[in-house]
Amino acid sequence: MTATAPRFGTALARLMLVAAALLGAVFATAAPASAHAAVTATNPKDGSVVATAPKDVDITFSEQVAMDDKSIRVLDPTGKRADTGELLNLCSGSVVKYGVTLREGVPKGTYTVAWQAVSADSHPVAGAFTFSIGAPSATSVSLSSPDVGGGLVGALYDTMRYAAYAGFILFTGGGAFVLACWQRGASVRPVQRLVVGGWLTMTAATIALLLLRTPYTGSGQLSDAFDLDGLKAVLQTKSGAALSSRLLLLSAAALFISVLFGAFAKREDEEKKDLTFGLAVGGFVVAAGIAATWALAEHASTGIQTALAMPVAVVHLLSMATWLGGLATLLVALHLTPAVERSAVRRFSRIAFWSVCVLVATGLYQAWRQVGSWSALTGTGYGQLLLVKGGLIAVLLSAAYVSRRWTGQLTEHAAPEAEAATVVEELAGSAEEPEPVSVPDDATGPADRKRAQQLARQRAAITVAREKRIRDADPQRSGLRRSVLTEAGVAVAVLAVATILSSTEPGRTQEAAAAAQTTTQVAVPDRPISVRIPFDTGGRNGKGTVRLTLDPGRTGANELHVWTDDAEAKPLDAAEVKVAFTLTAKAIGPLPVAPERITRGHWSASAVQLPMAGDWKVSVTVRTSDIDQVTVDKNIKIG
Repeated sequence: MTATAPRFGTALARLMLVAAALLGAVFATAAPASAHAAVTATNPKDGSVVATAPKDVDITFSEQVAMDDKSIRVLDPTGKRADTGELLNLCSGSVVKYGVTLREGVPKGTYTVAWQAVSADSHPVAGAFTFSIGAPSATSVSLSSPDVGGGLVGALYDTMRYAAYAGFILFTGGGAFVLACWQRGASVRPVQRLVVGGWLTMTAATIALLLLRTPYTGSGQLSDAFDLDGLKAVLQTKSGAALSSRLLLLSAAALFISVLFGAFAKREDEEKKDLTFGLAVGGFVVAAGIAATWALAEHASTGIQTALAMPVAVVHLLSMATWLGGLATLLVALHLTPAVERSAVRRFSRIAFWSVCVLVATGLYQAWRQVGSWSALTGTGYGQLLLVKGGLIAVLLSAAYVSRRWTGQLTEHAAPEAEAATVVEELAGSAEEPEPVSVPDDATGPADRKRAQQLARQRAAITVAREKRIRDADPQRSGLRRSVLTEAGVAVAVLAVATILSSTEPGRTQEAAAAAQTTTQVAVPDRPISVRIPFDTGGRNGKGTVRLTLDPGRTGANELHVWTDDAEAKPLDAAEVKVAFTLTAKAIGPLPVAPERITRGHWSASAVQLPMAGDWKVSVTVRTSDIDQVTVDKNIKIG
């Protein structure tokens, strides 16, 4: 055993320690930022009651968004459109604001505003809020947000995104493996199929993404994928421009592949040097351009430090493709070809190590930029997915370490080239070939053709058996195949998580949106709050139910009504009823209320002041005799 594997183990340990230290540093010094667009304000405010109808309804976003005349809809209590349908661009300076004009003479009641937009990172966002004119009223409109980017269209879109990433990795990493590690592999048919298959997969996925973009960001109807007007509109957006540019670059990649597996593969080793440099430069430019189509249209293009984040994202994608795509090519070479050189495996091992170093460094920067704090790392969906990805990367690095050890053994036990050639010849000669079926030169009849087909099958079986025996003759090579197969399996899972991450709202934005929701946007019911609380004072006739209503159930003055019923649902004339309100999150209260008795089993109080919105605890004390009383609690949402 040479010192290669121990050195790699030490380097891997150091790399993990440095990564942990950097991770702590970047999250300890996090600053706020955003990536997905979030609503920062609405006018009128969510849940507010205005005396007269406003002229406009507008929404302010945290970053630039793409909207059209269908993006904001104001619906009256019956569900009919109450706006003119013309989008107002109210943006000014750094303020991103869009709105619509209300029609004249709209009636009083509760209105629902449904909106949807495309965020600057190309992902659709949507939401809804309510306001009331004059006084709240019943409404037939559902408050659920539109399912933008979901359903069948969303599933197909995400599948095509995964296919695009996978195709990019296969043809980019496969081409890099051939040029940098195993130039003889350019003439190996399984390697050619892998790289060309990757290119075809990415091309088909890119075309599908262009077609699905209209229903993905709009109607959600799969039939709209073939809407030519919608496709024309998509091509004018940032994501459409990125996808169309990707198709053009894929055309250049096709030229690269044809030269690599054509003129380059047919040349002798000495003659290949003339083409290697040109192919390497051209391939790198095309691969970097394709990677940039993701960086320019997704998370890296928004938020903080975009000038740095976009090139870092390109480098991250290229290093991932070099490692994982080269890994897939090595797996194919080990399983389907008998004579991938040990030197090629050693060269890829070194390239993979430095690719991992770059991948970890750029990944840490991207994690800090998109998450930004320990709370977002553990408390948001994006951060939790990032932890899953980190765990899978750790498993992948462990498998890579095992592969590196097998590579070291290949180096130590490698026979000289002449001896290796002799071994291959002996193995090839030892194959038991059946007597070939002789076919006359002038064979034309059905029987002769049958014999020719039988001979062809025999020769194919002999070739397959011979190649398998050659591949399986080296136990170190067999061990390397198993470890590389494990790496490839984990890499598939890593790619799946990475695809989900690219379409998930970053942790920074999730926390920022939650903070904005707490301070400016509070959910408000469209009717008075009504609760039922069972009680038991422990005395005679002490069991019953308290019914409490709070109208209108928002901050400010409210009218309170309390009814007490006995176990048979008949009015219970309790000796005393008291109510208190507590907002635990803000340490407000208890705020006592002493309602007046109206009639048997009915108490009320007017102008009950609740100063802040939030989750309040209402405590009702019921006394049924001089000594029997109980206090029961219920949480209610106050807007």
